[in-house]
Amino acid sequence: MGSMTDTVASPAPLRIISAVLLGCIVGVILFLVAALGIGVVNDRLHMNIPVNLLVAENIFSVVLLVVLVIVCIAIFLRKVWTTPPSEPAGEE
Repeated sequence: MGSMTDTVASPAPLRIISAVLLGCIVGVILFLVAALGIGVVNDRLHMNIPVNLLVAENIFSVVLLVVLVIVCIAIFLRKVWTTPPSEPAGEE
């Protein structure tokens, strides 16, 4: 019996590039949603959670942004590597 790596071909470069771009976009959107949610909690509960949209001035915001982007890229790349490419319907 062959292993699973024998049947899975490496994905096309276009699929990898699209997964990275989509991971970046989704990661940034998740960061914006998380920063908005944390901001609402800060205002409502008068807490001092140091996460906001000023990534140039706040190390916690930069770390959150980078972590979310890397996680999203990893998720989309894993999906690209584990999903076979769709094949166009043949002319019959």
